[in-house]
Amino acid sequence: MSDSNREYEELMWETFKVSKQNMPELHKAYYGEVKRAVYRDGHLDLKTKRLMSLAVGVQAGCKDCMISQTSKALDVGATPGEIFEACEVAISMGGTLAWSKALVVFKYLEEKGLA
Repeated sequence: MSDSNREYEELMWETFKVSKQNMPELHKAYYGEVKRAVYRDGHLDLKTKRLMSLAVGVQAGCKDCMISQTSKALDVGATPGEIFEACEVAISMGGTLAWSKALVVFKYLEEKGLA
């Protein structure tokens, strides 16, 4: 498999379709009501929530989370600078381990021509 995070993203969403087909009730609950309840403007706007989710994903070392949340943050208007700052927060909390995980985000932005 290629080292491209954009190619990984395509594979990630293909795999997502398989889980949706095989676990429809879980998918409906988790990606329906739960996501709608969280990812909406409230006291915090949607962009801020996506950036927070990205920082948590970096901290957790979840590649799927990092790619997905970076993409979704860009979709709601986050700039590369804001994404880098969210990664800085994660790195400040997680040290070199988080820094090594944030490289996924940096490479993803680079592959999209944004870094």
